[in-house]
Amino acid sequence: VQLQASGGGLVQAGGSLRLSCAASGFTFDDFAIGWFRQAPGKEREEVSCISSSDGSTYYANSMKGRFTISSDNAKNTVYLQMNSLKPEDTAVYYCAAQYQYYSDTYYCVSNAMDYWGKGTQVTVSS
Repeated sequence: VQLQASGGGLVQAGGSLRLSCAASGFTFDDFAIGWFRQAPGKEREEVSCISSSDGSTYYANSMKGRFTISSDNAKNTVYLQMNSLKPEDTAVYYCAAQYQYYSDTYYCVSNAMDYWGKGTQVTVSS
């Protein structure tokens, strides 16, 4: 199982980035994929999740309206479009996968995820 996050970088406040999470080694359609982030000195927090089977999405409140998660099942890749970035969005962003025992159910929380990839750094300057 491999989850490869990419697309991070340095951007000014108000700017945009698109993160990608390329998955391999498992049946993509059986999993929900999520983005999580961890800033220095803080706990890891959920950002957004999407079900690869039915496309249902979840966003943490502070990301609603600014971030958009999407999935390209043909490419086994999940994207996170991040707009109107703020300095407080600075963190290492991780993607993770959760097996969906029921196609319409998943839990977008860190301790419910089954597989994790290495993170990608996002830095937003003020």
